[in-house]
Amino acid sequence: MRFYFAPLEGITGYIYRSAHHAFFGKVDKYFSPFITTNQDGAFKNRDINDILPENNKGQVLIPQLLTNNAGDFIRAAQKIKQLGYEEINLNLGCPSGTVVAKYKGSGFLARKEELDRFLEEIFTNPVMKISIKTRIGIEFPEEFYELLQIYNKYPLEELIIHPRVQKDYYKNKPNKDIFRDALSTSRNPVCYNGDLFTLRDYLEFAQEFPEVGTVMLGRGLITNPGLIELIAEKKQPGKERVREFHDRIYEEYQEILYGDRNVLFKMKEIWIYMAALFTDHEKYLKKIKKAERLRDYEEAVNRLFGEQEIEEPVILIR
Repeated sequence: MRFYFAPLEGITGYIYRSAHHAFFGKVDKYFSPFITTNQDGAFKNRDINDILPENNKGQVLIPQLLTNNAGDFIRAAQKIKQLGYEEINLNLGCPSGTVVAKYKGSGFLARKEELDRFLEEIFTNPVMKISIKTRIGIEFPEEFYELLQIYNKYPLEELIIHPRVQKDYYKNKPNKDIFRDALSTSRNPVCYNGDLFTLRDYLEFAQEFPEVGTVMLGRGLITNPGLIELIAEKKQPGKERVREFHDRIYEEYQEILYGDRNVLFKMKEIWIYMAALFTDHEKYLKKIKKAERLRDYEEAVNRLFGEQEIEEPVILIR
């Protein structure tokens, strides 16, 4: 099985990715949080810093673009290619209301004819290999059959499918029936993404879809940065390694961010997910969330690591 690390805005930037690669690895491809494009082809400093090769050493990183303008996509892809990248990913999955209102991300799925013309233009003389990360529609799962006909017209490097509609956000369950149909009718390689949070989730998915060779993990891998190792070796990462992973991220954020508040904001976002890796974590997470100074944060984190253990996985499946 090949494993990809899904992007999550605000968390999986280059500092997080580099620490994950150093302490856990086993990721075949990391995907950057989406980069927005504009007419002059300029990137925000934070976006360009995130994908600079020197900030992503040793990783296979796929930059992701968020746009509905083919010209902007092509200009951005040309600049990204100059950095040495060979593949770029188009975001057709973001369900955020502000993104969807601009008909970008999963909002672009509502304009199928425009999407088709967009893809035709960027694939006429492609700058580099292009993959797509997509939802299955806006309101109804059945929308995906028409979308898949469009995708099948173009030589995608890969079609990464999150089988929810935009209106679901991250509620309800991924639509496995639609995904199964996509597997049998897609002319492009398919990757699955959605709700693989635990070892049990993965084993059940692999049992149901033994023909799938690539999965993308997101929130589950942020909760347990050693999830891929757990899948492969059936053992949790040691608490000491998780601590070292945390400390590297924490120290590097202190080097590039000004003030306690900005550092704490970044670390609290990570702990919203990662706290669940530990036994009886609730009261510690509350302390972490309430921390307004770095020393208060450090005290809460030290107590969590000192007083609790990493949850043991449940391996048996039905």
